[in-house]
Amino acid sequence: MNPLLEKFNTPFETPPFDKIKNEHFLEAIQSAIQEAKSEIAKIKTKEKTDFSNTIAAMDLSGQKLNRIASIFFNLNAAETNETIQSLAREISPLLTAHSNDILLDEDLFERVKKIYHQKETLNLNAEQHTLLEKTFKSFIRNGANLNPEEKQKLREIDKDLSQLGLQFGEHVLAETNRYELVIEEEKDLEGLPETVIDAAALTAEEKGKTGKWVFTLAFPSYVPFMTYAKNRQLRETLFMAYNTKGNKGDELDNKQIIKEILKLKHERATLLGYNRFSDFVLEERMAESGEKVLGFLKDLLAKAKPKALEEIRELQEFALKTDGLDQLQKWDFSYYSEKLKMEKYQIDDEVLKPYFELNATILGVFETANRLFGLQFQPNIKIPVYHKDVTAYEVLDRHGKHLAVFYADFFPRSGKRNGAWMTSYKGQYKQDGKDSRPQISIVCNFTKPTKTTPSLLTFNEVTTLFHEFGHALHGMLADGTYESLSGTSVYWDFVELPSQIFENWCYEKTCLDLFAKHHKTGEKIPLDLVEKIKQASNFQQGYQTVRQISFGLLDMAYHSTDPEMIGDIVSFEKQVMGETDLLPVTPGTLMSTSFSHIFQGGYAAGYYSYKWAEVLDADAFELFLEKGVFDQETAESFRKNILAAGGREHPKILFKRFRGREPRPDALLKRAGLKI
Repeated sequence: MNPLLEKFNTPFETPPFDKIKNEHFLEAIQSAIQEAKSEIAKIKTKEKTDFSNTIAAMDLSGQKLNRIASIFFNLNAAETNETIQSLAREISPLLTAHSNDILLDEDLFERVKKIYHQKETLNLNAEQHTLLEKTFKSFIRNGANLNPEEKQKLREIDKDLSQLGLQFGEHVLAETNRYELVIEEEKDLEGLPETVIDAAALTAEEKGKTGKWVFTLAFPSYVPFMTYAKNRQLRETLFMAYNTKGNKGDELDNKQIIKEILKLKHERATLLGYNRFSDFVLEERMAESGEKVLGFLKDLLAKAKPKALEEIRELQEFALKTDGLDQLQKWDFSYYSEKLKMEKYQIDDEVLKPYFELNATILGVFETANRLFGLQFQPNIKIPVYHKDVTAYEVLDRHGKHLAVFYADFFPRSGKRNGAWMTSYKGQYKQDGKDSRPQISIVCNFTKPTKTTPSLLTFNEVTTLFHEFGHALHGMLADGTYESLSGTSVYWDFVELPSQIFENWCYEKTCLDLFAKHHKTGEKIPLDLVEKIKQASNFQQGYQTVRQISFGLLDMAYHSTDPEMIGDIVSFEKQVMGETDLLPVTPGTLMSTSFSHIFQGGYAAGYYSYKWAEVLDADAFELFLEKGVFDQETAESFRKNILAAGGREHPKILFKRFRGREPRPDALLKRAGLKI
């Protein structure tokens, strides 16, 4: 018996992780593909062609397949192993082929086209109209108008791209997992906080190196070492390991994979009639065109770069004065930045961390959501989880009605990729009068508790938690009819608005008082520390803005350039990032070969979205600041017009409905200290 193919006999029909084995996935995917094919075939047999029996029916088709695939690929990101990775290489082409079978089906497209050309006479509501537009465009954008030879070519391209993306990610994870900086001498730990040293000792013990200290390329290990370790040579060693991932000319090298991915994406775009891959992507974004994106990034760069250069000069002078360092290198940046921040604001992560114990912070996030939207989170141990570190919650609305299931997964491990993300095991939709509620997860990599200290978060980790939880709210509060338009199924440069706006509450005393209490004394975070957090929030914002812009420009350059013109990845990256490099270039390092956002994730020609959405979030939060950060009327408007609405209408319409006008960049420039 395959539990993936049975009805899930679990609370809220959540995935039965306690029963699922690796060997179940392939059979389940193959069976679900056949079921989905039957559902599509049934749609094609309907004599009459209308919105309900074609467009709406297509949105409901393949539900079992989507569920099984989401379980599988979420595990491949958060709890993978060699077997799952091998299965992914087998399963991914099957799913790609199935998707192409639907979108290249001429008879099905004829039905869709017939309805599309009647759209003005069908009296559709806004959500139905959006679904029809999206469905029709998805056929066009996936080759429905191509001839048979071109369709076959598209299938081959999509199959190869699915494999290459997986391979890229596997290489980055393998590089991350295989590196260890083993420290045997206590003197080499100078400058590191006790909590960081304890965590390194625990890592060493787990790796069978008791009596030593091990640092890895996982964020909770790498970042504190680069921030506090006095030993400059070791900082350089760890920096080089982190920034050469996928660029060592060995079996894990990603340079050739990048070139193949870019070549195939360009081929795909030109096959569909676009000049560049970025043109294809941006057609379905708020930004609309590469010219607009580049204009946005360049304008922001012009405002941020003078401040960034000033910040670098200040840091160089500080390093010279402090340690006689006459040439600041990239592995020095975090170390001296933290010291300078402490000198200027009398604040650093070690001062703040005692107030941000993980469990208390989680409860604070929940309480913030409760104050804003009336949500309640109840741990439910009957809901199966895929790892002992994962906690499952039932989410209730203010009336005690079931709203969602929420999974939280917070600590690093070898089967989990670096970073933080929100994902879904089941989307929200409505069918036959029933509202089917979502199952949402956030995955992070925070410092694990040690034998002597609980998990204490840096302030950056606190904002990360709020950020991912903002995405989760977008999923949990979804209130749409069609799953493909529900929750985070929105334009890519709009999807970061809910996440980035939620970070703003971390800087408000009324919010911090809900959870920021000293883990030993229970003392609330003092007002002067909150003020220092706010003052320090602009610290090196010029540099951070230029850094984000550099990633956006690199992404756009890769996806706007004919791959034939990209001879060498190293030279190309150096050329593109020359305008934004504020510190000496380090030979051997390469960002591109671990740029998973664009070569494995969905941010290709879309990395600019983070800065784009910052304009939206800063402008939207201004309204909360005017009305009160927990103002119920404003919160309800944001819930209704942004979070619950999903992608039912164009984001420009949704934002204007909430804000009362088009977005303006003034609030972002002011918040970042870039407003002149």
